[in-house]
Order: sequence, then structure tokens, then C-alpha cells
Amino acid sequence: MRGTGRALLAATLLVIAGTLNIIYGIGALDGANIFVNDKRYIFTNLNTMGWVLIILGVIQLAGGFSLMAGNTYGRVIGIIGGSLGAIGALLSIGGNYPWW
Repeated sequence: MRGTGRALLAATLLVIAGTLNIIYGIGALDGANIFVNDKRYIFTNLNTMGWVLIILGVIQLAGGFSLMAGNTYGRVIGIIGGSLGAIGALLSIGGNYPWW
């Protein structure tokens, strides 16, 4: 089938991004020192950011695995998960003072 390689690449990237977001979310919930160093966040604490990252990671993992299986659901969820991940990455730009 045409486009299978591209779909597999997108699914693999979604699974990697989802896994990293879940790890970062757990790190934020745990209070790890990777998110501090005089950074100010709009959130009152890192718990909100941790849960947002975990939910985003689960959406990306679901989209990636469903896309690997060849489901149409995977395409839709993959586009949504990839878009939300890109928006989250853009919000993280800013050096010592990211938007969130």
C-alpha cells in the first residue's frame, strides 16, 4: 500500500513524543529539579503542567499505536496529538521564561 512507510514514520515519532511527554509529566508531578532554576510558570505549581503533559502523552501514544495498526482513528488522533504537541513545544520556547 502506498504511503505505509510515511505512516509508520509518523506513528513512530508520535510514540517517541508521547513517551517523552509522559516521562516529563511524571517528572513534573514528582517535583524533579529539571523544571525549576528560577523559572516562573503561569501555573500555580508543576502538578498542572505534569497532568497536561501526561494527558498529551497518552493522546500521542494512542494515536501512534492506532496509526501503526492502520486505523483511521489513528490518523485523526495522530493529527490532533501532533498538533497539540507542536503547540506545547512552541509554548515552551523562551529560555528562562517560557510562556507556561
